[in-house]
Amino acid sequence: MNLVSKDILGTEQLTREEIEGILDTAVSFKEVSTRQIKKVPTLRGRTIINLFFEASTRTRTSFEIAGKRLSADVINISASTSSTVKGESLLDTAYNLEAMNPDLLIVRHSISGVPHMIASHIKCPVINAGDGAHEHPTQALLDLLTIREHTKQLAGLKVAIVGDIAHSRVARSNIHAMLKCGMDVTVVGPPTMIPVGMECLGVRILHDLEEAVSQVDVVMMLRIQLERQNEGLFPSFREYSNQFCLTVDKLKHSPKNILIMHPGPVNRGIEIALDVMEGPHSVILDQVNNGVALRMALMYLLLGGSSETDH
Repeated sequence: MNLVSKDILGTEQLTREEIEGILDTAVSFKEVSTRQIKKVPTLRGRTIINLFFEASTRTRTSFEIAGKRLSADVINISASTSSTVKGESLLDTAYNLEAMNPDLLIVRHSISGVPHMIASHIKCPVINAGDGAHEHPTQALLDLLTIREHTKQLAGLKVAIVGDIAHSRVARSNIHAMLKCGMDVTVVGPPTMIPVGMECLGVRILHDLEEAVSQVDVVMMLRIQLERQNEGLFPSFREYSNQFCLTVDKLKHSPKNILIMHPGPVNRGIEIALDVMEGPHSVILDQVNNGVALRMALMYLLLGGSSETDH
């Protein structure tokens, strides 16, 4: 398959056909990670730069492993080692990196829109690895891959996304992608964490976690951003946990095959109880595992691949 855009900046811009094609391609790459030698020559001679201006463990490592398993040369640049600390502008940083002829630039930034700005000024493809509270497309795509792997379908599934919806780029990307794939989405959280007009996106709004999880096939818990507690979004962590922490008790009326997800990092005991996180319904580590294959697929497709992988 061929992607319409040269970049992956958000799921809002992807069509349902593109999403399904990306997931299918990712499935074909999963086998590579099970080999004794976890490497294929698909992108040999290509250079990928990870430009991360925000802390990350799973996402940056996943992108790095994905590139290396495709035999690409992967360069990691963090905010502390970039010339922006010397006063260089983001665009000048991007222009200088492009002058070295990389094949793919992966950008993560705490300010919404930065990957879009960079992509509009340089010729090489750009993948948004998370920008502010805007989007995190690769996380949403690996979430869909994980769900489809366990349920064999996406259309018709009911999903609850729980937590700080207002500040979550994961929620936004998932909502766009899930609705395009025919899924029914409910957002759950205290009123202070649900943006005004959220229902205009086509989602349902609930403020009762136990009610929500009794009606869905998938529940996705979001990280409570501890750094935002000074904004007074909820009285205390204990109060939030009492109402919105996913516990065995809150799951007592849920479907027996419910899937439990979390994009990480997890604040244990605040968003999700330990016995639920490590229980039989949790697919959190499957999400991490699928992230490598999904990002391999995107790298392959953006750098001129077809639907038939050469590995």
